[in-house]
Amino acid sequence: MKKHFMICVNNRGYEASLEIRKIYEVLSDKTAEKHHQLRVVDESGEDYLFPEDYFASVRLPSATKEKLELIAA
Repeated sequence: MKKHFMICVNNRGYEASLEIRKIYEVLSDKTAEKHHQLRVVDESGEDYLFPEDYFASVRLPSATKEKLELIAA
């Protein structure tokens, strides 16, 4: 499963699971994407589906992305 990272910009209804302005690991899920959702590893450490518009793309320096991928592994 391909991973990437996005920043949370809305957590309405998911306050216990998501923090605004926090970077989250997003797992590739083509089925979820067809329904405008993202599979995100949330505060529990598990992956769940959330509305795609709750997240925004973020460009990270390569070194930062590598460190986050190591932590997420």
